[in-house]
Amino acid sequence: MNYVLIDYENVQVKSLALLKGEHFQVRVFLGPKNTRLPVEFVLAMQELGSRAEYIVLETSGANALDFHIAYYLGILASTDPSGFFHIISKDTGFDPLIQHLKARKVFSVRSAAIEDMPCFSKVAVSAIDTKDAVGEGKVKPTAVRASVDDLIKVAVDDLIKRKASKPRTPKTLRRTIHAKCGKGLPAAEIDAVYESLVKRGYIKVNGQKVTYALPVAKP
Repeated sequence: MNYVLIDYENVQVKSLALLKGEHFQVRVFLGPKNTRLPVEFVLAMQELGSRAEYIVLETSGANALDFHIAYYLGILASTDPSGFFHIISKDTGFDPLIQHLKARKVFSVRSAAIEDMPCFSKVAVSAIDTKDAVGEGKVKPTAVRASVDDLIKVAVDDLIKRKASKPRTPKTLRRTIHAKCGKGLPAAEIDAVYESLVKRGYIKVNGQKVTYALPVAKP
């Protein structure tokens, strides 16, 4: 499950269209001054039903909303340790928390907008076979969007082809994934791919040693 925690004081999200999938849970954090929300946003929240919830602060204070997000993230992570947690905020103050969570194998990332979440990022065309998507030149390759699943496929296919020459340390593996999926991708997206590989059991990390349990390549 993907949990999306929106810092509405910091980012006034206008659309939730990308979060309609059943694998998304949305929490919108509102400060005392967020008393007027766009009708379109309210209707979008209603459309998500039980998968969406408002969390309203009754009193204001320095970093009060940030602390609330951290608290609820901790509650959700204890309930669903295998979940993926997205903080939507431009506030870089969340980044130390993200690093702390990652060190404890809690999959998490901060994005400045819903569209910037790793699962919605643009991918280098060279990394993915876009022949079917672009058709006969009707759509420019740069317009093709790919999910983390697409990147995982690229990374897994590459690792299978490497046979005995697979990376043996987490650092080298991350570099390999970055080079194959696209050097232009931000580190957060490579982290999402790496963490998903761990979550799916394709790689196992023991200290600075990496072992593999990749799917069998089709002949």
